[in-house]
Amino acid sequence: MAKVGKRLRNAREGIDFKTLHGLTEAVETVKKNATAKFDETVEISMNLGVDPRHADQMVRGVVSLPNGTGRSVRVAVFAKDDKAEEARAAGAEIVGAEDLVEQIQNGEMDFDRVIATPDMMPLVGRLGKQLGPRGLMPNPKVGTVTPNIKKAVEDAKGGAVQFRVEKNGIVHAGVGKASFDATKLEENVRAFVDAVNKAKPSGAKGTYIKRIALTSTMGPGIKVDPQSALVAE
Repeated sequence: MAKVGKRLRNAREGIDFKTLHGLTEAVETVKKNATAKFDETVEISMNLGVDPRHADQMVRGVVSLPNGTGRSVRVAVFAKDDKAEEARAAGAEIVGAEDLVEQIQNGEMDFDRVIATPDMMPLVGRLGKQLGPRGLMPNPKVGTVTPNIKKAVEDAKGGAVQFRVEKNGIVHAGVGKASFDATKLEENVRAFVDAVNKAKPSGAKGTYIKRIALTSTMGPGIKVDPQSALVAE
């Protein structure tokens, strides 16, 4: 069994891990326990009632968090000519075509998001082994294969978060920083939960959102009442 450090033991004191907490209380507890010497990321984990081994139960999408993620995102773009200039003007750090393929094949992957124009996808398709396992392969379903490069780059840098359910039915993502105002964190959490809820696949049966937990990078997980995190209709 892994040894629990003193800081985490102290953070766990007074927390009822069996109780479902309202979102406001959960956010305040996570912020209080984010005591590391760096600005911890606040992360959400959602257990969904799906089996992604079945195509009609796959959950994936993208959501623009209203208050951003608090982290700097490095963007690589596959584009040529005018679209390449558009990407650079929008703030993309890395722009290329065949040369970028070669860089990635050589293990140079200093970026967090990959975007491509549609005509570049035959080229990008060669990089499945490099980009796929890291969840970086551009996909039109999440807006990373698009002719509108300017918007895609700006969205990526402005707080767009991609999500995809894992094989055990869990979706997780960073939804801000512990230094964020509690209200802004709540807004981000609700936006994320709403996006996942709206992405409910046709094959999902029974309870869709089973469990939600919030935690900071180094803090304990706090169970959240799913109803308190849903956007009111």
